[in-house]
Amino acid sequence: MKSTYCVELVNSTVSDVSIKEDLGYEAVMEIIQRHIKTKVEWSEIERLDVIGIDEISLKKGHKNFVTVVTARTGGRIIILAVLNGRKKSTVKAFLASIPKRLKKTILAVCSDLYEGYINAAKEVFGANVIIVVDRFHIAKLYRNGLDELRKKELKRLRKELSKEEYKKLKGAMWILRKDIERLTVENLEVLKWLFKCSPILELTYKLCNELTGIFEGDYSKSEAKRKINRWKKRVIKSELSCFNRFLLTLDKWMDGITNYFINRQTSGFVEGFNNKIKVIKRRCYGILNVKHLFQRIHLDLEGYSLFT
Repeated sequence: MKSTYCVELVNSTVSDVSIKEDLGYEAVMEIIQRHIKTKVEWSEIERLDVIGIDEISLKKGHKNFVTVVTARTGGRIIILAVLNGRKKSTVKAFLASIPKRLKKTILAVCSDLYEGYINAAKEVFGANVIIVVDRFHIAKLYRNGLDELRKKELKRLRKELSKEEYKKLKGAMWILRKDIERLTVENLEVLKWLFKCSPILELTYKLCNELTGIFEGDYSKSEAKRKINRWKKRVIKSELSCFNRFLLTLDKWMDGITNYFINRQTSGFVEGFNNKIKVIKRRCYGILNVKHLFQRIHLDLEGYSLFT
């Protein structure tokens, strides 16, 4: 009977199961505590392949950060840990606790740009594992440069253009963020007018898309590094300041960024997984206890296979 309750809790809430089964809230919580693990069971895992490390906030306003460590092996996502805070020492201690037999199966560790995560992985795994700085976090950073310039230029154009002329720029923000392949004829007309009014924005837009094209190209790590360095030279020559922050990041993490081109590993699966956690948080009206959050994630991922 307990397994039935656990299955009903998958993608549901304690309150809903309590009402449906005419059980007290505490009784349902007790079932969770008795039957759902609060930490990973290494003996149940055969291999890890790619580890993803990222943080989420348990509260609005970026408060109560926790670190989520996951693994992707084949098409399966495994929750490995939900750790309090995002200190390097905490993450390092967890990574070091991975059994030796499983460490041998790790091909790559994907992380965002947080130095603590990257260095924790480097110190634990050394040269045995590829550390990849996630390309989607990198793309967000250089596109932020475009977005900042877009805000400045539209503010300027609002003052300089007539109302009718400025109306032609409606939707420019979303159009600049769209993939080129998805642009409509109307979108292209807006861009044509925008770039006529702001040549510097056109140059920035082209540079962004050029860098995206490198990441989407079929290049080796060394080829990609050469292409990115040539791109960097063009940016410096252009004297655009909107990429300054990104260029500093590029200099610091070039090796980790271009490690992406070795096996095309990204932490996209982590980002998708974080969206799932957000749904769990909303569904359960906020979860601040990391052990309980681990239980609910594990239940949603493995509940059907464990209890049916």
